[in-house]
Amino acid sequence: MIAAIKAAGANTRGLLAYLYGPGRHDEHLDPHIVSGFAMLGMPDPGRDPDATLTQLARHLDEPVRLRNSEFGKKVTDHVWHCPVRAAPEDRHLSDAEWADIAQRIVEAAGIAPAGDDLGCRWTAVRHADDHIHILATTVREDGRRPKLHDSGIRVGNACRRIEKDYGLRQLKKGDRTAGRRPTQAEMHKAERLGWEQTSRDWLQDRIRAAIPHASSAEELLAYLEADGIAVKPRRGPSGDLLGYAVGRPGDVNKDGEQIFHPGGKIAPDLTLPKLKARLEITEPEERPTARRERPTTPWHQATDALDTLHTETTNTSPEEDAGKQAQISALGELIEATGQQAPADLQAQLQAASRAFARAQRSQIRAEDRAAHALRAAARDIVNTATGPDGSALVALTAALVWAAILAGQWHEAKGHAHQADAARQAVQHLQSAADTALAATLTELAGRPSKEEFRRTLANDVRAAVPEHANRILADPGWPALATVLADAEAGGHKPHQLLKEAAARRELGTAHRPARVLITRIQHTSRNPVPNPRAEAARLRSTTASAFSVPSPGTQPRAATAPTSQPSRPRR
Repeated sequence: MIAAIKAAGANTRGLLAYLYGPGRHDEHLDPHIVSGFAMLGMPDPGRDPDATLTQLARHLDEPVRLRNSEFGKKVTDHVWHCPVRAAPEDRHLSDAEWADIAQRIVEAAGIAPAGDDLGCRWTAVRHADDHIHILATTVREDGRRPKLHDSGIRVGNACRRIEKDYGLRQLKKGDRTAGRRPTQAEMHKAERLGWEQTSRDWLQDRIRAAIPHASSAEELLAYLEADGIAVKPRRGPSGDLLGYAVGRPGDVNKDGEQIFHPGGKIAPDLTLPKLKARLEITEPEERPTARRERPTTPWHQATDALDTLHTETTNTSPEEDAGKQAQISALGELIEATGQQAPADLQAQLQAASRAFARAQRSQIRAEDRAAHALRAAARDIVNTATGPDGSALVALTAALVWAAILAGQWHEAKGHAHQADAARQAVQHLQSAADTALAATLTELAGRPSKEEFRRTLANDVRAAVPEHANRILADPGWPALATVLADAEAGGHKPHQLLKEAAARRELGTAHRPARVLITRIQHTSRNPVPNPRAEAARLRSTTASAFSVPSPGTQPRAATAPTSQPSRPRR
Protein backbone atom coordinates (compact mmCIF):
# COMPACT_ATOMS: atom_id res chain seq x y z
CA MET A 1 0.00 0.00 0.00
CA ILE A 2 1.37 3.36 -1.04
CA ALA A 3 0.32 6.68 0.50
CA ALA A 4 1.83 9.57 -1.49
CA ILE A 5 1.51 12.95 0.25
CA LYS A 6 1.36 15.69 -2.38
CA ALA A 7 2.68 19.24 -2.19
CA ALA A 8 0.41 21.64 -0.30
CA GLY A 9 -2.24 23.34 -2.39
CA ALA A 10 -4.55 26.33 -2.05
CA ASN A 11 -7.77 25.39 -3.90
CA THR A 12 -10.00 22.99 -1.98
CA ARG A 13 -12.86 23.12 -4.45
CA GLY A 14 -10.54 22.62 -7.41
CA LEU A 15 -9.20 19.38 -5.95
CA LEU A 16 -12.74 18.21 -5.14
CA ALA A 17 -13.75 18.90 -8.74
CA TYR A 18 -11.03 16.52 -9.90
CA LEU A 19 -11.94 13.83 -7.35
CA TYR A 20 -15.63 13.91 -8.26
CA GLY A 21 -15.03 14.47 -11.97
CA PRO A 22 -14.61 11.85 -14.72
CA GLY A 23 -10.80 11.85 -14.52
CA ARG A 24 -8.32 12.49 -17.30
CA HIS A 25 -9.21 9.23 -19.06
CA ASP A 26 -12.77 8.67 -17.73
CA GLU A 27 -11.36 6.34 -15.12
CA HIS A 28 -13.30 7.76 -12.14
CA LEU A 29 -16.34 5.64 -11.30
CA ASP A 30 -18.94 6.27 -8.60
CA PRO A 31 -17.07 8.94 -6.60
CA HIS A 32 -18.30 9.13 -2.99
CA ILE A 33 -17.10 9.78 0.57
CA VAL A 34 -16.10 6.75 2.63
CA SER A 35 -14.95 8.61 5.76
CA GLY A 36 -14.26 12.05 7.17
CA PHE A 37 -13.69 14.14 10.28
CA ALA A 38 -17.43 14.24 11.05
CA MET A 39 -19.66 12.26 8.75
CA LEU A 40 -22.78 13.78 10.29
CA GLY A 41 -23.64 16.91 8.33
CA MET A 42 -20.87 16.50 5.73
CA PRO A 43 -22.36 16.99 2.24
CA ASP A 44 -21.49 14.23 -0.23
CA PRO A 45 -22.13 15.23 -3.87
CA GLY A 46 -21.66 11.60 -4.85
CA ARG A 47 -24.58 10.36 -2.78
CA ASP A 48 -26.78 13.43 -2.17
CA PRO A 49 -28.18 15.00 -5.37
CA ASP A 50 -28.75 18.26 -3.51
CA ALA A 51 -25.17 18.54 -2.22
CA THR A 52 -22.65 20.54 -4.22
CA LEU A 53 -18.86 20.66 -4.41
CA THR A 54 -18.96 24.27 -3.24
CA GLN A 55 -20.85 23.27 -0.08
CA LEU A 56 -18.34 20.51 0.67
CA ALA A 57 -15.39 22.84 0.05
CA ARG A 58 -16.86 25.50 2.39
CA HIS A 59 -17.46 22.84 5.03
CA LEU A 60 -13.80 21.80 4.93
CA ASP A 61 -12.45 25.36 4.66
CA GLU A 62 -14.38 26.82 7.61
CA PRO A 63 -11.44 26.77 10.11
CA VAL A 64 -9.20 28.35 7.45
CA ARG A 65 -11.64 31.24 6.89
CA LEU A 66 -11.97 31.86 10.62
CA ARG A 67 -8.20 31.97 11.11
CA ASN A 68 -7.68 34.23 8.09
CA SER A 69 -10.31 36.66 9.39
CA GLU A 70 -8.60 36.92 12.78
CA PHE A 71 -4.93 37.05 11.78
CA GLY A 72 -3.20 39.48 9.44
CA LYS A 73 -1.12 36.80 7.68
CA LYS A 74 -3.45 34.59 5.71
CA VAL A 75 -3.02 30.85 5.27
CA THR A 76 -2.90 29.91 1.59
CA ASP A 77 -1.11 26.53 1.52
CA HIS A 78 -3.86 24.77 3.44
CA VAL A 79 -4.88 21.84 1.17
CA TRP A 80 -3.34 18.50 2.21
CA HIS A 81 -3.78 15.74 -0.37
CA CYS A 82 -2.80 12.09 0.05
CA PRO A 83 -3.81 9.38 -2.44
CA VAL A 84 -3.69 5.88 -0.88
CA ARG A 85 -3.41 2.98 -3.31
CA ALA A 86 -3.44 -0.80 -2.81
CA ALA A 87 -1.18 -3.10 -4.83
CA PRO A 88 -2.64 -4.58 -8.05
CA GLU A 89 -2.58 -8.10 -6.58
CA ASP A 90 -4.34 -7.08 -3.34
CA ARG A 91 -7.92 -8.14 -2.68
CA HIS A 92 -10.90 -5.81 -3.13
CA LEU A 93 -11.38 -3.63 -0.05
CA SER A 94 -14.84 -2.54 1.09
CA ASP A 95 -15.86 1.05 1.85
CA ALA A 96 -15.74 0.23 5.58
CA GLU A 97 -12.19 -1.07 5.27
CA TRP A 98 -11.08 1.99 3.31
CA ALA A 99 -12.72 4.17 5.98
CA ASP A 100 -10.65 2.53 8.70
CA ILE A 101 -7.49 2.87 6.59
CA ALA A 102 -8.15 6.58 6.02
CA GLN A 103 -8.71 7.14 9.76
CA ARG A 104 -5.43 5.44 10.64
CA ILE A 105 -3.50 7.47 8.06
CA VAL A 106 -4.79 10.89 9.18
CA GLU A 107 -4.01 9.93 12.77
CA ALA A 108 -0.47 8.91 11.86
CA ALA A 109 0.10 12.05 9.78
CA GLY A 110 -0.98 14.40 12.57
CA ILE A 111 -4.01 15.71 10.63
CA ALA A 112 -6.44 14.30 13.17
CA PRO A 113 -4.54 12.69 16.08
CA ALA A 114 -6.38 9.97 17.98
CA GLY A 115 -8.49 11.36 20.82
CA ASP A 116 -8.09 14.97 19.61
CA ASP A 117 -11.49 16.55 18.92
CA LEU A 118 -9.86 19.75 17.65
CA GLY A 119 -7.94 18.24 14.76
CA CYS A 120 -8.15 19.29 11.11
CA ARG A 121 -11.17 18.71 8.92
CA TRP A 122 -10.72 15.97 6.33
CA THR A 123 -12.57 13.65 4.01
CA ALA A 124 -11.71 10.48 2.07
CA VAL A 125 -13.16 10.12 -1.43
CA ARG A 126 -13.27 6.83 -3.32
CA HIS A 127 -13.71 6.81 -7.08
CA ALA A 128 -12.00 3.48 -7.96
CA ASP A 129 -11.70 -0.02 -6.53
CA ASP A 130 -8.01 0.17 -5.66
CA HIS A 131 -7.50 3.60 -4.07
CA ILE A 132 -8.90 6.55 -2.17
CA HIS A 133 -7.95 10.23 -1.91
CA ILE A 134 -7.68 11.91 1.48
CA LEU A 135 -8.19 15.68 1.41
CA ALA A 136 -7.66 17.80 4.54
CA THR A 137 -7.44 21.49 5.33
CA THR A 138 -4.46 22.17 7.59
CA VAL A 139 -5.94 24.55 10.13
CA ARG A 140 -7.22 22.92 13.31
CA GLU A 141 -10.54 23.76 14.98
CA ASP A 142 -8.61 25.79 17.57
CA GLY A 143 -6.92 27.85 14.84
CA ARG A 144 -3.47 26.29 15.16
CA ARG A 145 -1.57 24.54 12.36
CA PRO A 146 -1.00 20.79 12.71
CA LYS A 147 2.46 19.31 13.28
CA LEU A 148 3.19 17.63 9.96
CA HIS A 149 6.99 17.40 10.14
CA ASP A 150 8.10 13.88 9.12
CA SER A 151 4.46 13.00 8.41
CA GLY A 152 5.58 10.99 5.36
CA ILE A 153 7.63 8.64 7.54
CA ARG A 154 4.80 8.18 10.04
CA VAL A 155 2.28 7.53 7.26
CA GLY A 156 4.63 5.03 5.65
CA ASN A 157 5.00 3.16 8.94
CA ALA A 158 1.21 3.14 9.32
CA CYS A 159 0.87 1.64 5.83
CA ARG A 160 3.24 -1.18 6.77
CA ARG A 161 1.03 -1.99 9.79
CA ILE A 162 -2.14 -1.76 7.68
CA GLU A 163 -0.70 -4.20 5.13
CA LYS A 164 -0.02 -6.71 7.89
CA ASP A 165 -3.42 -6.26 9.55
CA TYR A 166 -5.38 -6.59 6.30
CA GLY A 167 -3.27 -9.31 4.72
CA LEU A 168 -2.13 -7.10 1.85
CA ARG A 169 1.15 -7.13 -0.06
CA GLN A 170 3.84 -6.04 2.40
CA LEU A 171 6.24 -3.41 1.10
CA LYS A 172 9.61 -2.56 2.60
CA LYS A 173 9.98 0.26 5.07
CA GLY A 174 11.12 3.54 3.51
CA ASP A 175 14.49 5.06 4.40
CA ARG A 176 14.38 8.46 2.65
CA THR A 177 16.84 7.41 -0.04
CA ALA A 178 14.32 6.75 -2.82
CA GLY A 179 14.04 9.09 -5.77
CA ARG A 180 10.83 10.98 -6.35
CA ARG A 181 8.16 9.04 -8.16
CA PRO A 182 7.03 10.48 -11.49
CA THR A 183 3.90 12.59 -11.17
CA GLN A 184 0.75 11.89 -13.18
CA ALA A 185 1.48 15.02 -15.20
CA GLU A 186 5.02 13.82 -16.02
CA MET A 187 3.80 10.38 -17.08
CA HIS A 188 1.01 11.80 -19.24
CA LYS A 189 3.44 14.25 -20.86
CA ALA A 190 5.89 11.45 -21.69
CA GLU A 191 3.05 9.40 -23.17
CA ARG A 192 1.82 12.36 -25.22
CA LEU A 193 5.30 13.05 -26.62
CA GLY A 194 6.06 9.39 -27.30
CA TRP A 195 8.87 9.20 -24.72
CA GLU A 196 9.62 5.88 -23.04
CA GLN A 197 10.82 7.65 -19.88
CA THR A 198 9.73 10.72 -17.98
CA SER A 199 12.16 13.63 -18.12
CA ARG A 200 13.57 13.10 -14.63
CA ASP A 201 14.18 9.38 -15.24
CA TRP A 202 15.79 10.17 -18.60
CA LEU A 203 18.03 12.82 -17.04
CA GLN A 204 19.06 10.49 -14.21
CA ASP A 205 20.27 7.90 -16.73
CA ARG A 206 22.27 10.57 -18.61
CA ILE A 207 23.90 11.97 -15.46
CA ARG A 208 24.90 8.52 -14.19
CA ALA A 209 26.30 7.68 -17.63
CA ALA A 210 28.38 10.88 -17.55
CA ILE A 211 29.85 10.43 -14.05
CA PRO A 212 32.63 7.98 -15.06
CA HIS A 213 33.79 10.49 -17.72
CA ALA A 214 34.36 13.36 -15.27
CA SER A 215 36.85 14.11 -12.51
CA SER A 216 35.07 17.23 -11.21
CA ALA A 217 31.60 18.74 -11.09
CA GLU A 218 32.58 21.33 -13.70
CA GLU A 219 33.72 18.57 -16.07
CA LEU A 220 30.47 16.70 -15.48
CA LEU A 221 28.33 19.71 -16.43
CA ALA A 222 30.50 20.35 -19.49
CA TYR A 223 30.11 16.73 -20.58
CA LEU A 224 26.33 16.89 -20.16
CA GLU A 225 26.15 20.13 -22.13
CA ALA A 226 28.25 18.63 -24.93
CA ASP A 227 25.80 15.71 -24.97
CA GLY A 228 22.97 18.09 -25.84
CA ILE A 229 21.46 18.41 -22.36
CA ALA A 230 20.39 21.87 -21.20
CA VAL A 231 22.49 22.86 -18.17
CA LYS A 232 21.79 25.77 -15.82
CA PRO A 233 24.58 26.23 -13.25
CA ARG A 234 24.07 28.38 -10.17
CA ARG A 235 27.15 30.38 -9.23
CA GLY A 236 28.15 32.70 -6.43
CA PRO A 237 29.66 36.20 -6.85
CA SER A 238 33.12 34.64 -7.06
CA GLY A 239 32.05 32.34 -9.87
CA ASP A 240 32.14 29.23 -7.69
CA LEU A 241 29.61 26.57 -8.60
CA LEU A 242 26.86 26.47 -5.95
CA GLY A 243 24.27 24.27 -7.63
CA TYR A 244 22.94 23.10 -10.94
CA ALA A 245 19.81 22.09 -12.82
CA VAL A 246 19.43 20.20 -16.08
CA GLY A 247 16.74 19.98 -18.72
CA ARG A 248 15.76 17.45 -21.36
CA PRO A 249 15.74 18.69 -24.94
CA GLY A 250 12.15 19.30 -26.00
CA ASP A 251 10.78 19.42 -22.45
CA VAL A 252 9.24 22.90 -22.34
CA ASN A 253 6.38 24.56 -20.50
CA LYS A 254 3.26 26.13 -22.02
CA ASP A 255 5.26 29.29 -22.89
CA GLY A 256 7.88 27.27 -24.76
CA GLU A 257 10.51 27.73 -22.05
CA GLN A 258 12.94 24.96 -21.12
CA ILE A 259 11.98 23.06 -17.95
CA PHE A 260 14.92 22.49 -15.59
CA HIS A 261 15.23 19.94 -12.76
CA PRO A 262 17.72 20.40 -9.88
CA GLY A 263 19.99 17.41 -9.36
CA GLY A 264 18.59 16.68 -5.91
CA LYS A 265 15.06 16.47 -7.34
CA ILE A 266 16.26 13.88 -9.88
CA ALA A 267 17.88 11.56 -7.29
CA PRO A 268 19.07 12.11 -3.70
CA ASP A 269 22.69 11.25 -4.54
CA LEU A 270 22.90 13.65 -7.51
CA THR A 271 23.03 16.89 -5.52
CA LEU A 272 26.07 19.07 -6.22
CA PRO A 273 27.74 18.47 -2.79
CA LYS A 274 27.42 14.70 -3.17
CA LEU A 275 28.71 14.75 -6.74
CA LYS A 276 31.70 16.86 -5.64
CA ALA A 277 32.45 14.43 -2.82
CA ARG A 278 32.47 11.53 -5.30
CA LEU A 279 34.39 13.21 -8.11
CA GLU A 280 36.80 15.66 -6.49
CA ILE A 281 38.82 13.38 -4.23
CA THR A 282 42.59 13.36 -3.80
CA GLU A 283 44.33 10.41 -5.38
CA PRO A 284 46.03 8.29 -2.70
CA GLU A 285 49.75 7.62 -2.94
CA GLU A 286 50.65 4.46 -4.82
CA ARG A 287 52.34 1.76 -2.81
CA PRO A 288 55.14 -0.29 -4.42
CA THR A 289 54.04 -3.77 -5.43
CA ALA A 290 55.91 -6.86 -4.37
CA ARG A 291 56.77 -7.80 -7.93
CA ARG A 292 56.40 -6.49 -11.44
CA GLU A 293 53.50 -8.09 -13.27
CA ARG A 294 52.59 -8.25 -16.92
CA PRO A 295 51.20 -4.92 -18.22
CA THR A 296 47.41 -5.04 -17.96
CA THR A 297 44.47 -3.42 -19.69
CA PRO A 298 41.91 -1.23 -17.91
CA TRP A 299 39.62 -4.28 -17.91
CA HIS A 300 42.11 -6.37 -15.96
CA GLN A 301 42.80 -3.43 -13.63
CA ALA A 302 39.08 -3.14 -12.92
CA THR A 303 38.93 -6.82 -11.96
CA ASP A 304 41.92 -6.33 -9.65
CA ALA A 305 40.19 -3.31 -8.07
CA LEU A 306 37.10 -5.43 -7.43
CA ASP A 307 39.28 -7.96 -5.60
CA THR A 308 39.85 -5.28 -2.95
CA LEU A 309 36.10 -4.94 -2.56
CA HIS A 310 35.82 -8.71 -2.22
CA THR A 311 38.19 -8.85 0.73
CA GLU A 312 37.00 -5.72 2.53
CA THR A 313 33.22 -5.68 2.15
CA THR A 314 32.75 -8.80 4.25
CA ASN A 315 33.92 -6.89 7.33
CA THR A 316 30.90 -5.08 8.74
CA SER A 317 32.42 -3.25 11.72
CA PRO A 318 30.83 0.19 12.25
CA GLU A 319 34.01 2.13 11.55
CA GLU A 320 34.26 0.50 8.12
CA ASP A 321 30.70 1.26 7.00
CA ALA A 322 31.40 4.64 5.41
CA GLY A 323 34.13 3.14 3.25
CA LYS A 324 31.95 0.21 2.23
CA GLN A 325 29.09 2.47 1.17
CA ALA A 326 31.56 4.46 -0.95
CA GLN A 327 32.83 1.28 -2.60
CA ILE A 328 29.30 0.15 -3.41
CA SER A 329 28.55 3.57 -4.88
CA ALA A 330 31.68 3.33 -7.04
CA LEU A 331 30.71 -0.21 -8.03
CA GLY A 332 27.61 1.24 -9.68
CA GLU A 333 29.83 3.60 -11.68
CA LEU A 334 32.01 0.68 -12.79
CA ILE A 335 28.94 -1.28 -13.92
CA GLU A 336 27.82 1.77 -15.92
CA ALA A 337 31.27 2.24 -17.48
CA THR A 338 31.47 -1.44 -18.43
CA GLY A 339 28.05 -1.27 -20.06
CA GLN A 340 29.13 1.69 -22.19
CA GLN A 341 32.26 -0.01 -23.56
CA ALA A 342 31.22 -3.67 -23.67
CA PRO A 343 30.33 -5.46 -26.93
CA ALA A 344 26.83 -4.80 -28.27
CA ASP A 345 25.43 -8.19 -27.20
CA LEU A 346 26.19 -7.41 -23.54
CA GLN A 347 25.23 -3.74 -23.36
CA ALA A 348 21.48 -4.15 -22.77
CA GLN A 349 21.94 -6.40 -19.72
CA LEU A 350 24.77 -4.32 -18.28
CA GLN A 351 22.84 -1.07 -18.68
CA ALA A 352 19.78 -2.68 -17.08
CA ALA A 353 22.03 -3.76 -14.20
CA SER A 354 23.31 -0.19 -13.85
CA ARG A 355 19.77 1.20 -13.61
CA ALA A 356 18.72 -1.46 -11.10
CA PHE A 357 21.82 -0.91 -8.95
CA ALA A 358 21.29 2.85 -8.66
CA ARG A 359 19.23 2.46 -5.46
CA ALA A 360 21.94 0.28 -3.91
CA GLN A 361 24.47 3.08 -4.46
CA ARG A 362 22.96 5.21 -1.69
CA SER A 363 21.82 4.54 1.87
CA GLN A 364 21.53 6.45 5.11
CA ILE A 365 25.19 5.69 5.80
CA ARG A 366 27.32 8.59 4.63
CA ALA A 367 30.00 7.41 2.21
CA GLU A 368 33.71 8.08 2.75
CA ASP A 369 34.53 8.49 -0.92
CA ARG A 370 38.32 8.35 -0.57
CA ALA A 371 37.97 4.64 0.14
CA ALA A 372 36.65 4.02 -3.38
CA HIS A 373 39.33 5.77 -5.44
CA ALA A 374 40.60 2.56 -7.07
CA LEU A 375 37.16 1.55 -8.33
CA ARG A 376 36.39 5.04 -9.64
CA ALA A 377 39.74 5.23 -11.38
CA ALA A 378 39.03 1.86 -12.99
CA ALA A 379 35.66 3.08 -14.25
CA ARG A 380 37.26 6.24 -15.65
CA ASP A 381 39.99 4.25 -17.40
CA ILE A 382 37.45 1.95 -19.02
CA VAL A 383 35.33 4.74 -20.53
CA ASN A 384 38.49 6.45 -21.81
CA THR A 385 40.12 3.39 -23.36
CA ALA A 386 40.25 3.28 -27.14
CA THR A 387 40.16 -0.51 -27.39
CA GLY A 388 37.58 -3.00 -26.21
CA PRO A 389 38.37 -5.98 -23.98
CA ASP A 390 39.65 -9.31 -25.15
CA GLY A 391 37.51 -12.33 -24.35
CA SER A 392 39.20 -13.45 -21.15
CA ALA A 393 39.37 -9.93 -19.71
CA LEU A 394 35.67 -9.35 -20.31
CA VAL A 395 34.76 -12.76 -18.86
CA ALA A 396 36.80 -12.08 -15.72
CA LEU A 397 35.35 -8.60 -15.21
CA THR A 398 31.69 -9.55 -15.68
CA ALA A 399 32.11 -12.50 -13.31
CA ALA A 400 33.79 -10.21 -10.76
CA LEU A 401 30.92 -7.70 -11.09
CA VAL A 402 28.42 -10.48 -10.34
CA TRP A 403 30.19 -11.42 -7.14
CA ALA A 404 30.73 -7.80 -6.11
CA ALA A 405 27.00 -7.08 -6.52
CA ILE A 406 26.19 -10.20 -4.47
CA LEU A 407 28.49 -8.96 -1.69
CA ALA A 408 26.92 -5.50 -1.87
CA GLY A 409 23.48 -7.04 -1.43
CA GLN A 410 24.68 -9.12 1.52
CA TRP A 411 26.16 -6.05 3.21
CA HIS A 412 22.97 -4.05 2.70
CA GLU A 413 20.95 -6.99 4.04
CA ALA A 414 23.12 -7.15 7.15
CA LYS A 415 22.62 -3.42 7.70
CA GLY A 416 18.83 -3.65 7.32
CA HIS A 417 18.81 -1.73 4.02
CA ALA A 418 15.91 -3.64 2.48
CA HIS A 419 15.43 -1.49 -0.63
CA GLN A 420 19.14 -1.43 -1.41
CA ALA A 421 19.51 -5.19 -0.93
CA ASP A 422 16.58 -5.76 -3.28
CA ALA A 423 18.14 -3.42 -5.87
CA ALA A 424 21.42 -5.33 -5.68
CA ARG A 425 19.61 -8.65 -6.21
CA GLN A 426 17.89 -7.28 -9.31
CA ALA A 427 21.23 -6.08 -10.65
CA VAL A 428 22.79 -9.51 -10.03
CA GLN A 429 20.23 -11.12 -12.35
CA HIS A 430 21.16 -8.81 -15.22
CA LEU A 431 24.89 -9.11 -14.50
CA GLN A 432 24.67 -12.91 -14.44
CA SER A 433 23.01 -12.90 -17.87
CA ALA A 434 25.81 -10.70 -19.21
CA ALA A 435 28.47 -12.92 -17.61
CA ASP A 436 26.94 -16.06 -19.13
CA THR A 437 26.91 -14.45 -22.56
CA ALA A 438 30.52 -13.33 -22.21
CA LEU A 439 31.65 -16.79 -21.08
CA ALA A 440 29.92 -18.69 -23.91
CA ALA A 441 32.67 -18.07 -26.48
CA THR A 442 35.39 -19.05 -23.99
CA LEU A 443 33.62 -22.34 -23.18
CA THR A 444 33.30 -23.11 -26.88
CA GLU A 445 37.03 -22.50 -27.41
CA LEU A 446 38.00 -24.64 -24.40
CA ALA A 447 35.70 -27.47 -25.50
CA GLY A 448 37.60 -27.62 -28.78
CA ARG A 449 40.88 -28.62 -27.09
CA PRO A 450 40.13 -30.93 -24.14
CA SER A 451 42.99 -32.12 -21.95
CA LYS A 452 44.00 -35.79 -21.86
CA GLU A 453 42.05 -38.07 -19.55
CA GLU A 454 45.16 -39.02 -17.56
CA PHE A 455 46.01 -35.37 -16.97
CA ARG A 456 42.39 -34.64 -16.04
CA ARG A 457 42.48 -37.34 -13.34
CA THR A 458 45.61 -35.74 -11.89
CA LEU A 459 43.91 -32.32 -11.87
CA ALA A 460 40.87 -33.86 -10.16
CA ASN A 461 43.15 -34.84 -7.29
CA ASP A 462 44.29 -31.20 -7.10
CA VAL A 463 40.66 -30.12 -6.85
CA ARG A 464 39.97 -32.59 -4.02
CA ALA A 465 43.05 -31.41 -2.14
CA ALA A 466 42.50 -27.66 -2.66
CA VAL A 467 38.73 -27.37 -2.15
CA PRO A 468 37.57 -30.66 -0.59
CA GLU A 469 34.19 -29.29 0.53
CA HIS A 470 33.25 -28.34 -3.04
CA ALA A 471 35.17 -30.99 -5.00
CA ASN A 472 32.19 -33.25 -5.80
CA ARG A 473 30.11 -30.35 -7.16
CA ILE A 474 33.03 -29.03 -9.24
CA LEU A 475 33.84 -32.42 -10.76
CA ALA A 476 30.14 -33.07 -11.51
CA ASP A 477 29.72 -29.64 -13.12
CA PRO A 478 29.35 -29.79 -16.94
CA GLY A 479 32.06 -27.12 -17.03
CA TRP A 480 34.67 -29.36 -15.39
CA PRO A 481 36.37 -30.44 -18.68
CA ALA A 482 36.79 -26.76 -19.61
CA LEU A 483 38.17 -25.99 -16.13
CA ALA A 484 40.63 -28.85 -16.52
CA THR A 485 41.87 -27.31 -19.78
CA VAL A 486 42.30 -23.92 -18.05
CA LEU A 487 44.27 -25.56 -15.22
CA ALA A 488 46.42 -27.41 -17.76
CA ASP A 489 47.15 -24.14 -19.57
CA ALA A 490 48.10 -22.51 -16.26
CA GLU A 491 50.40 -25.36 -15.28
CA ALA A 492 52.08 -25.20 -18.67
CA GLY A 493 52.80 -21.55 -17.84
CA GLY A 494 54.50 -22.53 -14.57
CA HIS A 495 51.58 -22.15 -12.14
CA LYS A 496 50.55 -24.73 -9.56
CA PRO A 497 46.91 -25.83 -10.10
CA HIS A 498 46.48 -26.61 -6.41
CA GLN A 499 47.52 -23.08 -5.42
CA LEU A 500 45.41 -21.43 -8.13
CA LEU A 501 42.33 -23.35 -6.97
CA LYS A 502 42.86 -22.33 -3.34
CA GLU A 503 43.35 -18.67 -4.27
CA ALA A 504 40.28 -18.64 -6.54
CA ALA A 505 38.09 -20.23 -3.85
CA ALA A 506 39.31 -17.66 -1.34
CA ARG A 507 38.32 -14.82 -3.67
CA ARG A 508 34.83 -16.07 -4.43
CA GLU A 509 32.75 -18.19 -2.03
CA LEU A 510 31.62 -21.30 -3.93
CA GLY A 511 28.77 -22.53 -1.73
CA THR A 512 26.19 -20.27 -3.41
CA ALA A 513 27.55 -20.73 -6.94
CA HIS A 514 25.19 -22.72 -9.17
CA ARG A 515 28.05 -23.68 -11.49
CA PRO A 516 31.26 -23.62 -9.45
CA ALA A 517 33.46 -24.80 -12.34
CA ARG A 518 32.49 -21.74 -14.38
CA VAL A 519 33.30 -19.46 -11.47
CA LEU A 520 36.74 -21.01 -11.15
CA ILE A 521 37.39 -20.76 -14.89
CA THR A 522 37.01 -16.97 -14.87
CA ARG A 523 39.05 -16.50 -11.71
CA ILE A 524 41.92 -18.78 -12.75
CA GLN A 525 42.16 -17.35 -16.26
CA HIS A 526 42.48 -13.88 -14.73
CA THR A 527 45.05 -14.90 -12.11
CA SER A 528 47.20 -17.13 -14.31
CA ARG A 529 47.78 -14.39 -16.90
CA ASN A 530 50.57 -13.04 -14.64
CA PRO A 531 54.04 -14.64 -14.65
CA VAL A 532 54.88 -17.10 -11.92
CA PRO A 533 56.79 -15.45 -9.07
CA ASN A 534 60.22 -16.96 -8.42
CA PRO A 535 60.53 -17.11 -4.60
CA ARG A 536 64.32 -17.02 -4.59
CA ALA A 537 64.53 -14.18 -7.08
CA GLU A 538 61.92 -12.27 -5.12
CA ALA A 539 63.81 -12.79 -1.87
CA ALA A 540 67.02 -11.61 -3.51
CA ARG A 541 65.26 -8.53 -4.87
CA LEU A 542 63.89 -7.66 -1.44
CA ARG A 543 67.33 -8.14 0.16
CA SER A 544 69.03 -5.93 -2.40
CA THR A 545 66.35 -3.26 -2.06
CA THR A 546 66.69 -3.25 1.72
CA ALA A 547 70.48 -3.24 1.59
CA SER A 548 70.63 -0.35 -0.89
CA ALA A 549 68.36 1.67 1.32
CA PHE A 550 70.63 1.42 4.37
CA SER A 551 74.18 0.78 3.10
CA VAL A 552 76.61 1.55 0.32
CA PRO A 553 78.03 -1.54 -1.43
CA SER A 554 81.80 -1.88 -1.19
CA PRO A 555 83.82 -1.61 -4.40
CA GLY A 556 84.52 -4.85 -6.17
CA THR A 557 81.67 -6.77 -4.61
CA GLN A 558 80.53 -9.48 -6.99
CA PRO A 559 76.87 -10.40 -7.31
CA ARG A 560 75.92 -13.79 -5.99
CA ALA A 561 74.91 -16.32 -8.61
CA ALA A 562 71.28 -17.35 -8.52
CA THR A 563 70.66 -20.93 -7.48
CA ALA A 564 68.68 -23.04 -9.92
CA PRO A 565 65.20 -23.85 -8.72
CA THR A 566 64.59 -27.31 -7.39
CA SER A 567 62.88 -29.71 -9.73
CA GLN A 568 59.18 -30.40 -9.40
CA PRO A 569 57.67 -33.89 -9.28
CA SER A 570 56.79 -35.12 -12.72
CA ARG A 571 53.14 -35.01 -13.83
CA PRO A 572 51.49 -36.57 -16.84
CA ARG A 573 51.80 -34.55 -20.02
CA ARG A 574 48.72 -32.91 -21.48
